[in-house]
Amino acid sequence: MSEIVFDLRGADGTILSGSASVVFSDWRGDKECWLYVSPHDDDVVLGAGLTFVSGLALGIETHVIVSTIGAGYCRAEHRETIGQIRRGECCRSFEVLGLPASNLHFFDYRATDILSNVGRRFTSDLSCPTAIAGASGFQNSFTWLLRQVRPNRVFLPSQTDIHPAHKSVHEEFLISVFHARGKIWPELGDPITEFPKLYEYATYNDYIDPPTLRVRTSDDLLERKLLGIAAYVSQEQIELLVQTVRNMGAREYIHELIFKLFDPKQYDLLFDGEKENKK
Repeated sequence: MSEIVFDLRGADGTILSGSASVVFSDWRGDKECWLYVSPHDDDVVLGAGLTFVSGLALGIETHVIVSTIGAGYCRAEHRETIGQIRRGECCRSFEVLGLPASNLHFFDYRATDILSNVGRRFTSDLSCPTAIAGASGFQNSFTWLLRQVRPNRVFLPSQTDIHPAHKSVHEEFLISVFHARGKIWPELGDPITEFPKLYEYATYNDYIDPPTLRVRTSDDLLERKLLGIAAYVSQEQIELLVQTVRNMGAREYIHELIFKLFDPKQYDLLFDGEKENKK
């Protein structure tokens, strides 16, 4: 059986190690549901592949959303067909990783035109591949997906990533969490009852703060991650990232992102306390 150990780094530097149920707060047992948000087809396996296969090995219900159609190609003959090629590679990759095909979702937004994907807008185009309930845009799609899947943990790209698609997906997903919790756009489904726990994975750039979680596994799960990456035959430019994964070995780092709504009361003491000190 695969070995999986999670490490949680506390604010005071203390480390708590053990099973997922020990390390992850508000553990729900067999009702755990994890959603991975991927800007492109290969981002999850590159940035969080070990965490991903660990969750599957533990029997956790897992979903993936691939937000955009892959447009990067390394050979001239792939210029017109790269979207189809990468979709096929993506399906093979997640099959290797062990994800049920029904839990792999595609939104098919164009990665080469990120700005037109931002927000939400109505559309009467019945052939629009990104339309849901008569509207399109990242916020429409993410809000709908959150209300359908209703995950209690979400893994998304790091806020520090320099790739424009990664930045947009990160920002659009966070505001969609807020939308999904409220009553806005009722045609997209019933509001979620609580905010999911949020975690960032790094693909290209480092985290804004040191990571808070580490997963350590036996080598068989690392090999599964590497096989999942290897499915992206067309993406020759990721070789440097693959080498980083190999050098790292069977461990991976994740950063928990605290979703905080504005509460002005938290600042009262900063001002009232100063007044008291001056008396």
